[in-house]
This record gives sequence, C-alpha cells and structure tokens, in this order.
Amino acid sequence: MIPRVAIPPVAIPPAARGPWRIETVEVPSGISVGAMRLAMQGRWCPPGTYTRLVHAVRGTVMSDTPAEMADHAMFVRVARGHCLINGLGLGMCLSAILQKPEVTAVTVVEIDADVIALVGPHFTDSRVAIVHSAAMDFKPPRGIRYGAVWHDIWDTICTDNLPEMHALHRKYGRRAAWQGSWCRERCEQERRSEQRYW
Repeated sequence: MIPRVAIPPVAIPPAARGPWRIETVEVPSGISVGAMRLAMQGRWCPPGTYTRLVHAVRGTVMSDTPAEMADHAMFVRVARGHCLINGLGLGMCLSAILQKPEVTAVTVVEIDADVIALVGPHFTDSRVAIVHSAAMDFKPPRGIRYGAVWHDIWDTICTDNLPEMHALHRKYGRRAAWQGSWCRERCEQERRSEQRYW
C-alpha cells in the first residue's frame, strides 16, 4: 500500500513579475457557493485563505485549494526516485514530493521565465533542477528513467487538452515507471460524454 503524503498549502508570499501575480485570497464563510466558485477557477472551495497564481490575461491559473490538492494527490503518493514535473506553477507538487526521502531528484520543466523567477527562488533543495523549456521541447538526458512524471501545463479542465496530454504520455511512456496528467481522467470522461451526444 502506498502511504499518503500531505500536500502543504503554498508558503510563497504575494509578488508580481511580468503578467504574473501571486496573491493571497480569502474565501469568507457565509458567501454563496457561486461566489466561492468564481473566486477559485470555477471550482467550489471551502472558506479559508488560499494562494493563487494569476495571469493578467488568462486569470487564475492555479491555487492551493483542496480541489487542486486532490488533483495532484496520486502523483505525490507514487513519487519516488528521480521525478519530472512539467509545469512549475506555485510549486505545490514540488513542495509536497520534497517531503519524501525516497524522492532523490526532481527536474521541473517550466515554459515561462517570469514564473520561474517568481517561484523558483523559494526552492533551494539541492535535489531540485528547474529547466526553462516547453514540455514538448525538453529533451531528458540519455539513460534517465523517471520514477514518476507529472504533466501540469494547462490552465483549465478541457477536452482540448487531450491531444497534448496523449503526446506527452507517448513521449515519456518508456522513460517513466508511472506518469499522469492534471485532470486527464476528467477530460477523458468529458470527451466520452460529448461523443454520446453527437
């Protein structure tokens, strides 16, 4: 049985760089479910204080709400050895797997230099290497086999993400003991629902 590992809330203070902002947001008790959903990417979250990564045009890209933590839980549970994360975001997954002594190294691939500049300095663990590259362009060193690979490069849960998810899974299929993509199962389920109606 794989032990559970707690995913800690993000501990990065508010900051801004380029089109990006890290914000602390309070979801107060006593507000409507609709307002709670609007506050956090259209997904319900309980009252509390959260951290979110916001883009000037694209809006909230990620947060440390319970729903997002649950989305990453399986990756955090199976992570071991040398892990690869496509997408830095707020570093929530990275922070969680660094709690595990069986994680020996983590390569994080992030396309946006401003996100790296905002979040990267908060991770000084010698096991971490952050690479500025697109997920599909990154070329792992020869002979590397990852214990776990996690793809989290999408802003929204949408079936349009599936072709890129499938391409990434093919790319790392022989290089990973385990791999997953953020909300892939939900996107696949939505695709099946769409096909039933057409």
